[in-house]
Amino acid sequence: MVYSYTICNVPDKELFKKQCKALEKNIPDIKKDKLLEDVDGSEVQIYFLNNKEITVNNSYYVGSLTVKSECDLLPYFNK
Repeated sequence: MVYSYTICNVPDKELFKKQCKALEKNIPDIKKDKLLEDVDGSEVQIYFLNNKEITVNNSYYVGSLTVKSECDLLPYFNK
C-alpha cells in the first residue's frame, strides 16, 4: 500500500526543505538517500525507513508538493 500526503497544492522550494527536515527530525532511523533534480526545477528527495521508500516530491510538472510512502507516516506526526 502506498500512502500519499499532499503538503501544498503548488510547488514550493522552501516548504520542500522544511518537509524534508521535518521527516528527518520526527522519524527515528530514517535514512536519507538521493536528491533528484529535474531540468524544470522539480526535486525528489528519497528516504528509506525499514527498507520502505519515502519520497518528497516538489513537482513543477504536476504542480504540488507531496510525500509518498510505503508506510504510514501519521503516527510520527500525531503526537
